[in-house]
Amino acid sequence: MIGRISMVSVLLCGSVSIVAAQSVEQFYRGKTVAVVVGSSPGGGYDAYARLLSRHFSRHIPGAPAVVVSNMPGGGSEIAAAYVANVAAKDGTYIAATYSNQPLDSVLENVPLLPYDPKKLKYLGSAAQDDWLCIVRSNSPTQTFSDTFKTQVLVAGVMNAQSGYVPMMMNRLLGTKFKVIVGYPGSREQVQAIQTGEVDGMCGLGYTSLKSQYPSMLKNGEIKIILQEMEKGLPELTSMGVPLIGSYVNDEVKRRVFEIVNSQQEFSRPYFVGPGVPEDRLEALRTSFMQAWKDPALLKEAEKMGLDVMPMSGVDLQALLEKIYSSPPEVLKLAREAVDMK
Repeated sequence: MIGRISMVSVLLCGSVSIVAAQSVEQFYRGKTVAVVVGSSPGGGYDAYARLLSRHFSRHIPGAPAVVVSNMPGGGSEIAAAYVANVAAKDGTYIAATYSNQPLDSVLENVPLLPYDPKKLKYLGSAAQDDWLCIVRSNSPTQTFSDTFKTQVLVAGVMNAQSGYVPMMMNRLLGTKFKVIVGYPGSREQVQAIQTGEVDGMCGLGYTSLKSQYPSMLKNGEIKIILQEMEKGLPELTSMGVPLIGSYVNDEVKRRVFEIVNSQQEFSRPYFVGPGVPEDRLEALRTSFMQAWKDPALLKEAEKMGLDVMPMSGVDLQALLEKIYSSPPEVLKLAREAVDMK
């Protein structure tokens, strides 16, 4: 009798598992999953999201259609708030935001945010990145050392890394960047550099520069004057491009730079809103990682010049929790350093 009961229990547990797995598949079959990009079309974030959309469906149980829409503004906050507050919390809406967005609870005035960033559920990040400061070849500043003596006009996105980083360097290091904000994305910022509207920008990823603007590098239209990371890229270091760390000689300030620059580890974050059923969240997290390892996606990414280095949702969430638990005085200094006012 005991043996029969044990066998029945095993069968019942197996049935429950099968039903759970089928329920996710049944839910997504015939549905459409929307990836809401928090930047304008044509930029790096948009390129990654559209690449994902072409391969994501076959990895999600039920193979739903996957579409991309753009909702730029507020350093991705409009798209983030939409997915967090307005869109259905059933796993059919995914936000693809700027890398700063996961740190908004640290770097922004939290009570003013229309949602709680700590309650979001991250699927992971598509890539890591290496931020740079670039200037036009005829800019009044030709080296990073020049920025301590001469004012540099740089294009920035409000409440995003291209706005944060130069402001942080002004406050913590004493550089003389003048940040012109209001650009919706990197495409418009680069256009402003090309037309002479600004001298350059900081926070542009090396991947985006290589994949979307290779001619600017090749013909010498722009010059890289700084690597905004602790460990440099060999190809740039060999060319004498300095690292931000060589200008930071205070441990508290160094920790602030580490927090803000940690965005480079999760440079293409994706999340769903709070309240998405746990089984669908886990399915999306698994499918997300599978998609970024798909040989067909990787082949297309190579043709597009996009580097794919995914981080899992679990790892991203753990890293964020570590940052959130930093000493209050460090978090306060970080918030003050990137204040766009």
